Amino acid sequence: MDYELHRVGRELVYEGAALDFYKDLMELPGGKREYWEFVHHKRAGGACAVPVLRDGRILLVRQFRPCAERETLELPAGARLGPDEDSALTVVRELEEETGYTCDRVELLVRLQTSVAWCDESTDVYLAKDLRPLARGQNLDEAEEIGVEAFALEDLLDRIARGQIRDAKTVAGLLAYAAGR
Repeated sequence: MDYELHRVGRELVYEGAALDFYKDLMELPGGKREYWEFVHHKRAGGACAVPVLRDGRILLVRQFRPCAERETLELPAGARLGPDEDSALTVVRELEEETGYTCDRVELLVRLQTSVAWCDESTDVYLAKDLRPLARGQNLDEAEEIGVEAFALEDLLDRIARGQIRDAKTVAGLLAYAAGR
């Protein structure tokens, strides 16, 4: 397919620590121009784990998310420390920090582009099996209050179907795991 949509200009509107916000001037088919917003993730995104206990249950973290204005159930995840960090290192670090568990090996399940319409953030979702609890437990950041709970996959798929789990990385990660079992 040959597209007639082209970016003809870009203006940095706000430069943040992790995100930059741009206003792009786009030329549409027929020559009309309009502004679109674009968000650049400076760390190239993050990584997410589907942590499976030996009994088959999956660990999720429960936390309050101000953007959603509610408590959420999510797979443990976090941002890369920089664009060159291997996401496999990111996911093990975040798994340990948020759940207090570790594993020796992770396996890539799916690569996600979070929102292709307006942001270049990506998230790599990994399967983490053979989990072991760390003696020190969770290692949360000062601003984090995170509970850890274990669920059967069937329960989580039912919660997705009922709209109780809506976090995109969590939905995609659990569905990818279910499809590959």
